[in-house]
Amino acid sequence: MKKYILFDNDGVLVHTEPLYFKANIQALKEYFNIELEFEEYMKIMSEGTTVWQKALNNGFSFAEVEIARNKRNEYYQTFLRTENILIDGVKDVLKELSKDYKMGIVTTSRRVDFEIIHKNLGIVDFMDFVLCEEDYNFAKPHPEPYLKGLELFNANKKEAIVVEDSTRGLSSAYKAGIECVIVKNEFTLTQDFSKANYFIETLKELKTILN
Repeated sequence: MKKYILFDNDGVLVHTEPLYFKANIQALKEYFNIELEFEEYMKIMSEGTTVWQKALNNGFSFAEVEIARNKRNEYYQTFLRTENILIDGVKDVLKELSKDYKMGIVTTSRRVDFEIIHKNLGIVDFMDFVLCEEDYNFAKPHPEPYLKGLELFNANKKEAIVVEDSTRGLSSAYKAGIECVIVKNEFTLTQDFSKANYFIETLKELKTILN
């Protein structure tokens, strides 16, 4: 019997991945005149590498990459403030689930970005806690983020379920020994989800798994 739900954030609760992709495109082009295609970006995300390797491979320095990365973060925050990131039906699903389950968010997002994302959405209102990048020593795919979530709930592994959209997040849940549901996301379609327990098209289907 599940009592606790641990949600990833980006791509699961909010539609932020396209904006992060766009910010990377803009910074790479502006600082290094390098193009980034969607298929290439998907491969980078699947492998867990970085878009900045393209710049390093072209002879640019780590210092130059750091400047571009900071500008990418600025672009991303601007997009978060100005573009629609809501996923249809998510708040209704969370409202319904909150009647029977305790819930938390476990994300690798920086706290500053997370707070911009959720400033006026009302999604966090349904959560018992939020864990961001700064709240643990080792990020996903390390199991620490989800183990810390269990600890905050004072829950055992069998009482909880994780909702993710990436191999990195799935690996974190798997290593923590927690069942994981993968929700479909166009930015992670090519990733390896062979260790997942369940697959859903949208969060609206989550209740059918939990029942």
